[in-house]
Amino acid sequence: MPGPSASNIVRFDGFTLDLRTGELLKYGTKIRLQLQPFQVLAVLLQHPGEMVTREDLREKLWPEQTFVDFDDGLNTAVRKLRQVLGDSSEHPKYIETFPRRGYRFIGLLGNGSTPKAEPMPGRVIEEAFSAANGEGVAEVPMVSPVQRRRTFWAVAAALVFFVVLLAVLDASRWREKLLARPALARIRSIAVLPLENLSGNPAEEYFADGVTDALVTDLAQISSLRVISRTSVMRYKGTRKPLPEIAKELNVDGIVEGALVRSGERVRVDAQLIQATTDQHLWASTYERNVGDVVALQSEVALAIARAIQVKLTPEEQAHVARAQSVDPKAYEFYVKGRFFCDKWTNASARKGIDYFQQAIQRDPNYALAYAGMADAYIVRTDLSPEESFSKAKAMAKVALQKDDGLAEAHTALAFSLFAYDWNWEGAEKEFQRAIALDPNYAMAHQWYGQFQKAMGRENWAAEVRRAHELDPLSLINAGVGQYVYRGQYDLALESVRNRLELDPEFAEAYFELGRVYERKGMYQDAIVQFEKAFDVSGGEPEYLGTLGYAYGVSGKRVQATRSLKRLMQLSKHGYVSPYQIAVVYVGLGRKDLAFDWLQKALADRSFRLLFLRIDERMDTMRSDPRFQDILRRMNFPS
Repeated sequence: MPGPSASNIVRFDGFTLDLRTGELLKYGTKIRLQLQPFQVLAVLLQHPGEMVTREDLREKLWPEQTFVDFDDGLNTAVRKLRQVLGDSSEHPKYIETFPRRGYRFIGLLGNGSTPKAEPMPGRVIEEAFSAANGEGVAEVPMVSPVQRRRTFWAVAAALVFFVVLLAVLDASRWREKLLARPALARIRSIAVLPLENLSGNPAEEYFADGVTDALVTDLAQISSLRVISRTSVMRYKGTRKPLPEIAKELNVDGIVEGALVRSGERVRVDAQLIQATTDQHLWASTYERNVGDVVALQSEVALAIARAIQVKLTPEEQAHVARAQSVDPKAYEFYVKGRFFCDKWTNASARKGIDYFQQAIQRDPNYALAYAGMADAYIVRTDLSPEESFSKAKAMAKVALQKDDGLAEAHTALAFSLFAYDWNWEGAEKEFQRAIALDPNYAMAHQWYGQFQKAMGRENWAAEVRRAHELDPLSLINAGVGQYVYRGQYDLALESVRNRLELDPEFAEAYFELGRVYERKGMYQDAIVQFEKAFDVSGGEPEYLGTLGYAYGVSGKRVQATRSLKRLMQLSKHGYVSPYQIAVVYVGLGRKDLAFDWLQKALADRSFRLLFLRIDERMDTMRSDPRFQDILRRMNFPS
C-alpha cells in the first residue's frame, strides 16, 4: 500500500496530523483525537490564518438533516480539540475564538510559514473526512493450514496443563478460591452514558438522547442511589474515554452504556452495566419494543439495573419506576426535541422548546411531561414580564400535575413559580419538598430549593446547592459558585466559573458570574470586561447591561454608567426590562432617591432579583434607609 503523500500530512509546533488516517502525533507519540474535533481541526487547517465561521463549520460537520444541538456540539468539539493540543481559549496558541462568529487557526505550520500559507485542496479534506468516518476496506491476512494445526495443538497443550494445575491446587482447597468471583464493591452512584445511535440515520440522534434521558429519570427515582443528571452525562456523547476515567470525573461507582437501533416502528436497546473501578461487566441485556411502548422499555431496563446492583427500592419507588404508559411516538419525539432546546437556558432556545412542547401536546393532550416541559421553558424566559412568564409556568405545571401528580419536574416548576412570583413561601417549600421526595436525584429541584433557602436567609442553603452540583457536576447552571462566594473562597469561585467556560465559551451567565466575583474582590476593571462579554455573548440581554452599568458607576465611570441607563430605557420600549436592573445602576451612581423609585417599581413588578435584596451586597449603602426596610416588610419574608 503506498505511503501517505505530502499533501495528506500537516505539521505544526511538534504536532503531525495525517489527514488520510485521522491520526494526530505529538513528537512521534500518537494522541487520541475524536472524530468531530479532528474534523474541526481539518477545516481550520484548510484556511490557515482565516476566520472560519460557525455556519461554515455547521454545514461541514452537521448536515442540514442532522438533528443535534449545533452550538453545544461545536463548543464541545473545540473544547476537546484545545485539551488535546494543550491550548487555551483565553491565551490561544493554535485556535483563536471570535465570540458568536467563528474560529481561526493561528499556529505556525511545519515549514515555519505564517498562518497565511496556501490552503490545502478541498479534495484532501474530503479524503480526510472519509478516512475518519471509517470508509474503506481493511485487508485480512490469510492463515495457512499448517499454521492452524500448530495453533490447535498449542491451545490443546495449554488446556491440559491448566486442568492438571487445577487438580493439584484442589488438594489445598485453592480451586474454590481461584474460581470464585471477586467480591464486588457496592454501587451507590451511577451514570448513564448517552446511548449510541446505530440506526444509520443521524436524524435519530435526538431519539437515542431521549431514551437516555428517560433512563436517567427512571433510575433517579431510587433514593438510595445517586444518579448523575442528563446535562452532565451528555457531555460524554461520542467520547471514547476509558470508563474508569469517566467514572472518576463524575465520581460514580457504576456506568451504564449501550446502543439503540430504530427501524420503522420498532426500537431495540442494548444496555450493559459496568463496575467503574474494575471495568467489570455486571449485567447486560437486549430489549425490543414498538416505538409507542418505549416508556415501558425504559422502565424495564431501569428495574433490571436496580436488581443487578442489588439496590433496595421502597414500594413507592418500585411502583413509580415500574409504571408504564403508551405514548404517541410523534408526541414523544416532539417532547425530546423540546427538552433538547430548553436545556440550553437561553431565551431563543426556550422559545424553540415551547414550540416543540406545544406540538407534543397537540399530538397527545394528556402527555403530562410535555406540560411540565412548557412550565420549565417559561421559567427560563427573561424576555417576558414576571407576570406573563410565571403565570404561564404555573398554569402548565398545574395541568401536568392534574394528569400525573408524581412528576417531580412539575412540582419543581410549580414550587419555583410560587417562590419567584407569588411570594407564597409556605406553598413553595411544600412543593420543593414534594419534588425532592419523588425524585431525590433531580438536580434542578435541589438547585432551586437552595435558592429559595438563600432568599429566606437560611444558613443551610449551600448544602442544597452542593447536592445539585454533585448530581450534575458538568451542568452550566449548577456549578455551585454561590457557595464559594458566600464563604469568601473567591479563587475557588473563579476556578468553577472558568471550568464552565471551558465547557461552553458562549455561555453568557458564566461571564456574568465571573464579573460578579471580580466585583466582590474590588477588581472593577476586570469585572467590567466580563460584564461586557456577557452582554455581547447574550446578544444584548438587559440583565447584563444593568450589572455593567452598576460596575461603571462604582468605579467612577459615570459617563458610561449613564449611557447604560439610556440604553436600558431604550430597550424597555421594545421588550421587558426589569426595574431592578435600572435601580442597581442608580445605586452605582449614588443616586439613592432614583434608586428607591425604581425599587418600588420592581416591587410592583415582582422582579425576580428582588428576592435576594437582603443579601445583595450592592445594596449595602441603602440598608440604613427606612425605605429599604419598608420594601422588605411588604414582601412579607418570614421572620
